[in-house]
Amino acid sequence: MSHLRNKFAIPDQSVITIAGTVGVGKSTMTEKLAQSLQFHTSFEKVDQNPYLDKFYQDFERWSFHLQIYFLAERFKEQKKMFELGGGFIQDRSIYEDTGIFAKMHADKGTMNVTDYTTYTSLFEAMVMTPYFPHPDLLIYLEGDLDDVISRIHKRGRDMEQQTPLSYWEEMHERYNKWIEGFDACPVLRLNIKDYDLMNDDGAIEEIIAKIANKIHNKE
Repeated sequence: MSHLRNKFAIPDQSVITIAGTVGVGKSTMTEKLAQSLQFHTSFEKVDQNPYLDKFYQDFERWSFHLQIYFLAERFKEQKKMFELGGGFIQDRSIYEDTGIFAKMHADKGTMNVTDYTTYTSLFEAMVMTPYFPHPDLLIYLEGDLDDVISRIHKRGRDMEQQTPLSYWEEMHERYNKWIEGFDACPVLRLNIKDYDLMNDDGAIEEIIAKIANKIHNKE
């Protein structure tokens, strides 16, 4: 058992999901937590997605297909983590797909009403039931829009650099609204201004202490 997992009595079977908009550091948090707790990681398999390229060429035609694919893959991944006995840190949650992305397509008209109704009905039947294994904790990474935009520019991904500022503004607002109504599992909110995982070795221990408090107290 890792020193920090033992120190803070983090259960070996815990499944912790990291959520938040683009640029807040979900992947870094996933890697650092998994390393410190000696947990497995679960990352999105983007390269194997057969709809992603088609989707970017024609939102209206492929948005439903893409969201159904994500739903199926995340459902299988979440089920697998629990079947393997837990001990996972997951980058991005199954809940963001419906609460953020599918809803955005419906609001913008790039997913028609019938498809959106079918998608949300399937999501409710598959995920929002007592039988589906929800994470022990969702860590929500948040920050001011200016801080998020600054991080996106620093990492320099071509597609993100070409994305209009209005898109990031809308995504930031949608995430803020989504987390206020999220109740599928306990939530720990962390502001990206309050820690520096890349340069402060003590930051991860402080975060794990907060995780332990949430898991043990079920606040």
